[in-house]
Amino acid sequence: MSAPRLLGELTTDEVRALLARPPTAVLVPVGSVEPHGPHLPLSTDTRIGEVAALRACAALTARGIASVVAPSVAYGVTDFAEGFAGAVSVPADVLTALLRAITTRLRADGWTHVCLVSNHLEPAHDAAVRAAITGIEGATVASPLTRRWARTLGEEFKRGDCHAGRYETSLVLAAGDRVSDERASLPPLHVSLADAIRDGKAGFRAIGMDRAYTGAPAEASREEGEALYEKLVAMIVGEVTGS
Repeated sequence: MSAPRLLGELTTDEVRALLARPPTAVLVPVGSVEPHGPHLPLSTDTRIGEVAALRACAALTARGIASVVAPSVAYGVTDFAEGFAGAVSVPADVLTALLRAITTRLRADGWTHVCLVSNHLEPAHDAAVRAAITGIEGATVASPLTRRWARTLGEEFKRGDCHAGRYETSLVLAAGDRVSDERASLPPLHVSLADAIRDGKAGFRAIGMDRAYTGAPAEASREEGEALYEKLVAMIVGEVTGS
């Protein structure tokens, strides 16, 4: 494979030919349908995962690991967004069961490694994704919530005020996706989502995120997004290769 490819676009014969020449890897983006301020699309978490996975697929293939990106699982646990238009949450056990079934089937097909690429950062979602691979050999989760990778993702991310802020807005800009011009007029909101969750607050409004964002979206840039994707690619490659 000379370029990233999507599993869903391959024929069964093409997949069989790939699997006959290990090592192989399949990356499964796991996202959410959730508000990301007045400026980013509901699919933000899913799209970040898709773009990072495609770029990581190219990096893995260049290392001799034949890699593809599977169709995304676009719904997740988004209870903190309850009450906002467009938020669609699924129960954690449903998500775990679905992802476990997908991972088990992919491994049974013969993929050397299955990596769930999750960029939705709600703790219950993260726990549901990680539970899906419990006891499954050759499966990992690539998530910025893993401490090793979190340290690489910039000050806003480490502070926890990064939901639809500078961090995510930069990634969406670098992906070339739609970002509303309204983001330039949004004032910084330095409320740490991570700290609020630890303090037991539940829901964006309870945390003070009345417009479903925190951080500084007006400070985002395509250049910063490109640099962040390099870190997310390194995260995925590291999880697949164990390096």
